Amino acid sequence: MARPIGIYEKATPKHFTWLERLNFAKELGFDFVELSIDESDERLARLDWSKEERLELVKAIFETGVRIPTITFSGHRRYPLGSNDPEKEARALEMMEKCIEFAQDIGIRNIQLAGYDVYYEEKSPKTRARFLKNLRQACTWAEEAQVILSIEIMDDPFINSIEKYLAVEKEIDSPYLFVYPDTGNVSAWGNDLWSEFYIGHKSIAAIHLKDTYAVTESSKGQFRDVPFGQGCVDWEAMFDVLKKTNYNGPFLIEMWSENCETVEETRAAIKEAQDFLYPLMEKAGLK
Repeated sequence: MARPIGIYEKATPKHFTWLERLNFAKELGFDFVELSIDESDERLARLDWSKEERLELVKAIFETGVRIPTITFSGHRRYPLGSNDPEKEARALEMMEKCIEFAQDIGIRNIQLAGYDVYYEEKSPKTRARFLKNLRQACTWAEEAQVILSIEIMDDPFINSIEKYLAVEKEIDSPYLFVYPDTGNVSAWGNDLWSEFYIGHKSIAAIHLKDTYAVTESSKGQFRDVPFGQGCVDWEAMFDVLKKTNYNGPFLIEMWSENCETVEETRAAIKEAQDFLYPLMEKAGLK
């Protein structure tokens, strides 16, 4: 088996049906697509899809041979697990349970969670404690469903390194909790790549490939829409440490081109990313 390489749903044309989207990914040589359930009403509604709607997605997977093994579940930005508002906290747990059930129905193995206690609210020891309490409950549901949860290294100081994730992992102590590092987010905060991936390599479920502009004393950085090769990621060093830590999991190219004016423009943007990343991966012995 070759290493799976996937593309983020938000890199593909937004108007596509799932059958069209998976065929589009197949034409570009991808093995899988990562589905998005973000904070928009449109994508949160997927949590309430009927059995028939879910079956249509499964049929598209079988027809194309392109898998959907992961979900980027960023709906917790709007309804965070650590929220100070009891109604939002309850909604966050309800959404989490529904997302696990959705993953179970579709055959999705990995739900990536945003590593925020809260996003739009003020952080405190109470929001952290609430986040951890509710994450424990989420891990119980995940274990019952045999679906893993993986926390993304974020654009937020709460969990902006693999080291910080490992402290959470130790406190939660669940065999169904992992980390989903983002190359750009790990790099933007100035983390030491060698230390990050050596201490965390046993906990990594998957990796997002993305570039960013660094966080500095005079800049908050930029965590999306940075062209590959123009940001702060040292790609040769990144791929070298992943090779040396024997990372054999999937790579997901994370980019946002779903609103390009034409399908061909979207295709060209993705092809440009592939042309940048693939030679570096091959040089490191990762592809």
